[in-house]
Amino acid sequence: MADAEQSLVNGVTNLSVNGNEKSKESGDEFAKGWGFQLPELYKLAVRFYKEKNGKALKLKYQDKLRLVAYTKQATYGKYRNDVSPEVGFLDVVGNDRSLSTDPSEWQAWQALGDMSQTTAMAEFVKQLDSLCPLFRPFTEAHNAEKQEQERKRHEEEDRLRREAEEKERRRLEEEAQQQLELQKQKQLEQEMQIRAALNQQTAVQFAQYAQQQCPNNKQQQEELIRQLQEQHYQQYMQQVYQQQLMHQQQQYQQMQQQAGNTAPAPPSQPAPPSQQMESPPTQQPASQPTEVASTPPQANSVTPNGTEGTTEKRQEGEDDMPPLAAASMWTRKDIKEFKESLQKDKDSCIKIGSGETVTVRVPTHEDGTCLFWEFATDYYDIGFGVYFEWTIAPSTTVSVTVSESSDEEEFDEEQDPKNDVEQGTKKEDRPPTDEIIPVYRRDCHEEVYCGSHAYPGQGVYLLKFDNSYSLWRSKTLYYRVYYSR
Repeated sequence: MADAEQSLVNGVTNLSVNGNEKSKESGDEFAKGWGFQLPELYKLAVRFYKEKNGKALKLKYQDKLRLVAYTKQATYGKYRNDVSPEVGFLDVVGNDRSLSTDPSEWQAWQALGDMSQTTAMAEFVKQLDSLCPLFRPFTEAHNAEKQEQERKRHEEEDRLRREAEEKERRRLEEEAQQQLELQKQKQLEQEMQIRAALNQQTAVQFAQYAQQQCPNNKQQQEELIRQLQEQHYQQYMQQVYQQQLMHQQQQYQQMQQQAGNTAPAPPSQPAPPSQQMESPPTQQPASQPTEVASTPPQANSVTPNGTEGTTEKRQEGEDDMPPLAAASMWTRKDIKEFKESLQKDKDSCIKIGSGETVTVRVPTHEDGTCLFWEFATDYYDIGFGVYFEWTIAPSTTVSVTVSESSDEEEFDEEQDPKNDVEQGTKKEDRPPTDEIIPVYRRDCHEEVYCGSHAYPGQGVYLLKFDNSYSLWRSKTLYYRVYYSR
């Protein structure tokens, strides 16, 4: 029955129904107005009707009949005899089964015609809301309960999520801490190995130096040796860092040359030396050269042996000369006392003019095994390097020679560029010379620079104090050299 107006009997009011009528409120509108979607709201309305009918809810028969018709339409759809229940359908809302014999009940359902189940649900809710003022507070209370449950559910989900995130964060932190501890332990072991190797190399020299400085005082000697060993280790690590920096720059330049790009190499940033202690120096006697990580020493560069580099530059036919051990260098802070102790000795104080280079020739002594040197200056730094001349000196007297840089430059222009005494090479009329420590500028105006080197054999040490780079300033040098048995 598409459009019908059915007059119900037995005192039932007229019920006008449009079978194609659709709900005036969509699902979203119900959700906004009631806080529930329509199917959920309909179930809640039926529940309210069953619980409150005959108690807080007292309806007329005509109103009950209309509500029951909506429930049947919402459950079964359009009225059909083959699907009609055998019992009174008013039992759905708690009425007596005998009422099903009333034809008005069937007619009320039939009168709904083709009304959709969704529309029937909506009409039931609106009808119940209009008949019972308690229905809306009932739904609001359930909506508040529903929202509270949702809030608790979300809070529980957030809590579980945060706990999982915190647990994962702690796990990652623990793993990172374990890795850091392992790395620190590895670095500590490497540091101990390096210190042990360096201390073994310098044990004799430092002990002799401490005996010279603090005679008959064992405690002061041990303290001085500890200070020297610590300075020696720090200098070694700094030189390792410098060598790695130079190596990275050389690699970059090679890559640029291969790529045909002649752009200057940018400054490299290698990791700190404490993170790159891969191999300690090989523990060998002090009379043998020491190398690290199988890196061959290069000319005019610092070798990674923890001491100033020893670079041998020899002509053909000189391979039979014994190898040179690496020199040791350290510093002291008592510069004022050191200079005061040498001011009275005129031979220990030298004024080096601007542009000059002073060479102190120290022959090896037949009773000595190791050479020691100490020096400092007033106000400004100075270049310093050590070379060894393989020759037999007529005496053991220490001599000092002064040369002008301009004269040396003119002489170098006339000679082969490779024939340079500063580089430790041999000239045609001079004995072979090896470079022990290259000439570098030293901040000897701030602290006392000290060093030692084990005799490689018979010859003459050349201690060079280079002021050729200074065009105007003269330097006052305080120095002392001695040997130990």
